[in-house]
Amino acid sequence: MKTDIEIARETKLDNISAIADKAGIPANEILSYGHYMAKVPLDCINLDRAAKSNLILVTAITPNKAGVGKTTVSIGLSLALNRIGKKCIVALREPSLGPCFGMKGGAAGGGYSQVLPMENINLHFTGDFHAITTAHNMITALLDNYIYQNRTKGIGLKEVKWKRVLDINDRNLRNIVTGIGSRINGVPAESGFDITPASEIMAIMCLATDIDDLRRRIGKILLGYTFDDQPFTVDDLGVTGAIVLLLKDALMPNLVQTTENTPAMVHGGPFANIAHGCNSIIATRMAMSYADYVVTEAGFGADLGAEKFFDIKCRKSGLSPKATIIVATAQSLKLHGGVPEDKIKEPNIEGLRKGLCNLDKHIENMQLFGQSVIVTFNRFESDSDEEIAMVAEHCRQKGVGFAENHVFAKGGAGGEELARLLVDTVENNPSKPLQLLYDDNTPVKQKIDNVARKIYGASSVVFSILAKNKLKQIESLGIAHYPICIAKTQYSFSSDPKAIGVATDFELNVRDIIINNGAEMIVVIMGDIMRMPGLPKVPQACKIDIIDGNVVGLS
Repeated sequence: MKTDIEIARETKLDNISAIADKAGIPANEILSYGHYMAKVPLDCINLDRAAKSNLILVTAITPNKAGVGKTTVSIGLSLALNRIGKKCIVALREPSLGPCFGMKGGAAGGGYSQVLPMENINLHFTGDFHAITTAHNMITALLDNYIYQNRTKGIGLKEVKWKRVLDINDRNLRNIVTGIGSRINGVPAESGFDITPASEIMAIMCLATDIDDLRRRIGKILLGYTFDDQPFTVDDLGVTGAIVLLLKDALMPNLVQTTENTPAMVHGGPFANIAHGCNSIIATRMAMSYADYVVTEAGFGADLGAEKFFDIKCRKSGLSPKATIIVATAQSLKLHGGVPEDKIKEPNIEGLRKGLCNLDKHIENMQLFGQSVIVTFNRFESDSDEEIAMVAEHCRQKGVGFAENHVFAKGGAGGEELARLLVDTVENNPSKPLQLLYDDNTPVKQKIDNVARKIYGASSVVFSILAKNKLKQIESLGIAHYPICIAKTQYSFSSDPKAIGVATDFELNVRDIIINNGAEMIVVIMGDIMRMPGLPKVPQACKIDIIDGNVVGLS
């Protein structure tokens, strides 16, 4: 089979104005970025129409390092729904340059189920990530300048909470010292970098509902504490308007197209292991304004992405999916059944059977939220009919829908079985009203315990002294009603990436808690998770090049 980039290059793209027309968006409203990408102004959102649309969430079992093809399935399902006569738009996150040049590669789908132009989407796209990075670091520079200019006046901060960000995996920047050298270089201080998808600005962009809400949230960002223990915010720094200006274009969602020339919205890009893992509320509402069905995804496994989709994004926006689809692969199931990673492509019905415990836990978790669940088996060439039949029968016994799909190899045609099952589910057995895992007024410690025990299966949660002090700060600031966003490994229900299957009788350690006052959520750091990833021994960057004007190596 051809590579992703070969398929993308051979696909004849429609002009973006034609894609807008197909979606029903007035072509004279869009702001084109070349021939095949565009920004859509926020006033094109129609909340009355959006309320009538069917939102579908695609999530997954706990992935292996290669993932399970969740984005590919999301795109392929949207293609299939359009093929069977349903007007559908897929709404996805933007890829980060970190994993694109690091371990995972790109995030524009795969095979005959991609969003295009994939080279642009996977690289600089319309500049949203750069705008977020710039806005975040502009705040840092302005804050450092404030401290420097007031260093002799007794005015300053006792504690600085704001770091820097960069959309590159760079472990050397996790912890740094700034302002060293001559006195004119600033005030020496410890600092560090997170990756841009973990930036609070990224979370704010994805949770803001309009530019006024963006301004409100930016102004509330907690930068640190004064010497009299008062919170110091961006509003206090006096630069809120300047930061909003840097983000005014990035706030608009991006319109692109699929390999079958159907519309796609791609906007925002928080990771789900270290952030909240969902595309923007604005892009989702925009897509719902123009489609009968909107397919969106939540990052990594359902324990991370889907939980945050419900407890953060849906809580904040009022969105509620009509059904949730869990993507599974034979390879990941075998891994969770104890099959060595170098043998998961080989037939092993018993290893697959043992790995079903991981799928079952995710199904049970989604049903906790009142969701009607469909399992889709993302089929690879190495999978046998016997393996698929066994998983299908298991799902039947569990009382959940099942459909295999071939969207990677066949595009929309390979997802029609899944699309028909989904439509039948939405029309005859849709999800119940969304049941959130905790109330706003539940104490923060109890919120963490609820997720840890009910979703992950932990037996206990232990808080470091630092984390306990942060809980006190949260109470003193009067923000204990914020939802929580747990940062932990994506490879296990526990904080140990090697604890495959369904970890039991384990302890979770809360190392730190970060207050995202503008995003209005509380980030809980568990175990050894890093908010600035490192590069693998052989990065994807070693395979990427441009030869005779053609990009190679992107996937």
